[in-house]
Amino acid sequence: MTSHEATVETLKAVLEAFNSHDLDRIMSFFSEDCILEMPRGPDPWGSRYVGAAAVKDGLRSRLEGIPDVHYGQDAHFVSGNTGVSQWTLRGTSIKGEHIDVRGCDFFTFRDGKIVKKDSYCKIREA
Repeated sequence: MTSHEATVETLKAVLEAFNSHDLDRIMSFFSEDCILEMPRGPDPWGSRYVGAAAVKDGLRSRLEGIPDVHYGQDAHFVSGNTGVSQWTLRGTSIKGEHIDVRGCDFFTFRDGKIVKKDSYCKIREA
């Protein structure tokens, strides 16, 4: 294994950082030139944030929008420099909406850091 590859242990640590709601801890896993693609947005890829400062702002919006967000029922897979985390996101939005969805993140790693996080969620219908 090279330093470019993802590990299941790293993916689990990233999930733990998200559940801690500690942005600095979360960002310690990302490269300075990282990219974040969120599920919702105006483009086919959702909303895209480029660079550590923009990614941190994008992640801050998730934590502020769902203050009690928790990722559980997780499973992690790796292949080369790509890692995949599946999870169930639960929480309550600041508008009072209860959220309970399955989703996954595709991570691309370089030199042990995340250079891209691409997130997907199931769309629930009433």
